[in-house]
Amino acid sequence: MTEPETNVVPGKLVIVSGPSGVGKTTVLRRLFATCTLPLVESISATTRPQRPGETAGISYRYLTEEQFQKHRGNQDFLECCEVFGYGHWYGTLREPVTTGLKQGNWIVLEIDVEGAGKVLNQYPDAITIFIHPGSLEELDRRLRGRGTETEEVLKRRLEVAKHELEASPAYRHIVINQSVEQTAHDICQLLLQAEKS
Repeated sequence: MTEPETNVVPGKLVIVSGPSGVGKTTVLRRLFATCTLPLVESISATTRPQRPGETAGISYRYLTEEQFQKHRGNQDFLECCEVFGYGHWYGTLREPVTTGLKQGNWIVLEIDVEGAGKVLNQYPDAITIFIHPGSLEELDRRLRGRGTETEEVLKRRLEVAKHELEASPAYRHIVINQSVEQTAHDICQLLLQAEKS
């Protein structure tokens, strides 16, 4: 006797982008903790070494260069790229995303503007959200406030951020991050509205 088919409503794909330093990770952590939807974070694959405090399969899926390139050759990634010219690759594996969606989960991808474009080509109905700092000046202030980067790295990050902010009108929703609590709440409301549509 076979198991009866359960009528699971497929989940939705949510793409979240925003410049480095805008607070995406903190906002998403709050969103996952407070929003009632079945949100699941997509775990990126990377060739960079695991750092202290990171957990394999939770922080990233750590792959060797050989494993990563094999996946690339097999078209297993929804998107992938070499980041910041450091020689490390990052990517979103297709299989966990498609499986999660079939199970009724809402899969949240935190990816850059370029990656978002590649995923949208395959999932044109994805909900796209851009977390905005309000202005480039505000982002500069936040990045300098962290005190973790050299002037050269800061300049490069701001250059990339400028390009990303220019791409923000292509997103369905733009949310300005003035407070983590409010931004997470606003994104949850947008997603709850999307659930009804």
